[in-house]
Amino acid sequence: MTTPSQIDQKAANASNLDTEKAELEQVEDALSRTPYQPEEPRPNGILNWLQKSNPSPQFLADVARMNETQLDPRKVKHVERKIDLLIMPALAICYMFYYVDKTTLSYAAIFNLKADLHLGSSDYSWLSSLFYFGWLGWALPTNLLMQKFPLNKYLAFNIFLWGILLMAQAASRNFTELAVLRVLSGAAEATADPAFVLITGTWYTRTQQPTRIGYWYLANGFGIALGGLFGYGIGHIKGSLPSWKYEFLIIGALCSAWAIFMAIFIPDSPYFSHWFTPEERLIIVSRKRSDQNSTDTREWKPAQVLEAFKDPKTYLFFLFGFTANVPNVRLSTFCSGISVSSIFGFDTFQTTLMQIPYGMVIVAFILAAIFINAKLPPGYRTLLMAVTNVPTVVGFAMVAWCKGTAPRLAGFWLTGASNATFVLGLSLLSGNVGGQSKKAIASAAVFLGVAIGNIVGPFLFKTSEAPIYYTGVVGCLVSRALEIVVILVLRVIFIVGNRRKDRAMAEGRAQYDERYIELEDITDWKNPAFRYIT
Repeated sequence: MTTPSQIDQKAANASNLDTEKAELEQVEDALSRTPYQPEEPRPNGILNWLQKSNPSPQFLADVARMNETQLDPRKVKHVERKIDLLIMPALAICYMFYYVDKTTLSYAAIFNLKADLHLGSSDYSWLSSLFYFGWLGWALPTNLLMQKFPLNKYLAFNIFLWGILLMAQAASRNFTELAVLRVLSGAAEATADPAFVLITGTWYTRTQQPTRIGYWYLANGFGIALGGLFGYGIGHIKGSLPSWKYEFLIIGALCSAWAIFMAIFIPDSPYFSHWFTPEERLIIVSRKRSDQNSTDTREWKPAQVLEAFKDPKTYLFFLFGFTANVPNVRLSTFCSGISVSSIFGFDTFQTTLMQIPYGMVIVAFILAAIFINAKLPPGYRTLLMAVTNVPTVVGFAMVAWCKGTAPRLAGFWLTGASNATFVLGLSLLSGNVGGQSKKAIASAAVFLGVAIGNIVGPFLFKTSEAPIYYTGVVGCLVSRALEIVVILVLRVIFIVGNRRKDRAMAEGRAQYDERYIELEDITDWKNPAFRYIT
């Protein structure tokens, strides 16, 4: 015999089924509406027409409804495979060109650039630093523009400029002409790193971001290896031009060609991509429902900008970028033929080939870091960053104080471990800052630090100290040690922030609607559901 309580339970179950059926019908109805339109008509004017489109209210409402349902793991996996095949190779090739482009000057120097342009003793160091003066001047504006314009198209435009400016450097007749082009090249390349991080954050969850950043950052190591092969091969060209001119012309042409491919084939966002069905677009966004990283919009919010300048994390991100890149001189001045030939006793072509094992060391450290990070439980990422930086400190100590070529060369290769640290650090930038405007300021802070570090670094290597360059090597060691301190301070801030929010929730001082809060453009300070990755 059926009891009244059983009748009530059956009625409740039927009601739940009806509700779930209605929700599924809403989602299915949403999927049948395509394409999604921008939030509002764009104003007249070419610059306004070029600006990115916000996701429509219709799209956000459909995502909110999908957030109330359980996603099919098979569909999610299928969508993520498509993203990997589309986004990862594009970013990896871009990053390879990005590295090779930056270091073309050092390979050109091996093939008599200095003699042909009559560069003085300090001119080469200035050319290395002037690149980052251009970067420094454009780091903040380019981060602001990335919020206004379609991200991939803006990146492709800048990559095209890299190539054009690089080819123009082949026509340089003196220090002044080359210096001007180096400044402009640095400005164009200021877009690269922050754009790669933003693209990764757009398409991947916070859990996936360290691994995916690691994948495209691996191209840094392959770029070093391929740069050495390019330098070796181009150096053997017996044409009518000096070998260093071919370095600029060939690498620049390849960059510009790849930029055109990027602009045509790689989507700017999940909201309007023709590579994905309407359902897949919703899944891409809905699977990030727990990330609390907000929706991509083109509006600037002054309150978020002000909060960014109040947040100590912004200044620590700057210091992270700075301390991580003062030692970057090892690849510009220290690692150029001018320095390495004298330090390790290599000839011109041996110097270019020496980059191949160094690049492979970088690849090995990055793969190890992202594998270990994926296996560790939550709460250990910043500790792993600190640990991966220790071999770099040891490596610079070996270069400074070991005797003999072999141990010093081994120490130099060991410094490649720092690339793994930077990969994990970039994932903190993409995952631990909420609010689009605030994230743009935080990103600018990191890469302002990168630029200033690269400006300072070359001047630590005094020509009077050749071939040991003691001040430069010890300066790199100290910078890397300070980077570990910065990482640990960030860890403390993240942990304290999470505990404060947990306490507010436990005491009932914070409430939120899970369906909608992750779709709002609010900062990590203002979002009660936001938790920092530690």
